[in-house]
Amino acid sequence: MMAGKSSCDWRFESGRPCLDLVATGIGTTGACELLDGAERLADWLVATGLVPDGTRLEAVDESWVARFRQLRAGVDRLLTAELGGRGDRRALERVNALAAGAPPGLRAVHGRGGKLVRTLSRDPECAELLAAVARDVVELLTDPVARAGLRRCEAGSCRRFYLDTSRGRRRRWCSSEVCGNRERVARHRRRAAARSSDAP
Repeated sequence: MMAGKSSCDWRFESGRPCLDLVATGIGTTGACELLDGAERLADWLVATGLVPDGTRLEAVDESWVARFRQLRAGVDRLLTAELGGRGDRRALERVNALAAGAPPGLRAVHGRGGKLVRTLSRDPECAELLAAVARDVVELLTDPVARAGLRRCEAGSCRRFYLDTSRGRRRRWCSSEVCGNRERVARHRRRAAARSSDAP
């Protein structure tokens, strides 16, 4: 398949492929599975920037989907354990094993108007793209600044991870417009219900 502009509304963009991968899972949003087939995975690979727009992804199939879901579960376990102040040795070993692989090779080529654009040196293999995500996990967890900003959304129906780069590091939600707004509306309703029950 040829991956073009993503037809999926991924909405959540953490700026880190590993966090974006975890956000595709059931339970992170209270919604359905976002990696529900090969076409959706191909769209996600382009949407997160793991492969440049226009990359040929004809090899993407259900085995790729299963492998990305498996990595996603491991990354979720690992990040949850790290935020909880404990480790998950099995999840860490799995991420390290994948990160040891080579990511896809990159090339700069002249695009429209003569500008240099990024492309892959050849059609990517699943293991190479898994390696790229796993390396992103390793970089996140070993970078003291990035690691210090790792958070999990406090909204009741969301379990997404994000990086808190706000001033004062007081951000509570993955998205102020979505999860933050839902929480504010829920608080307002609770206050309104409490006032009405207190009324004579």
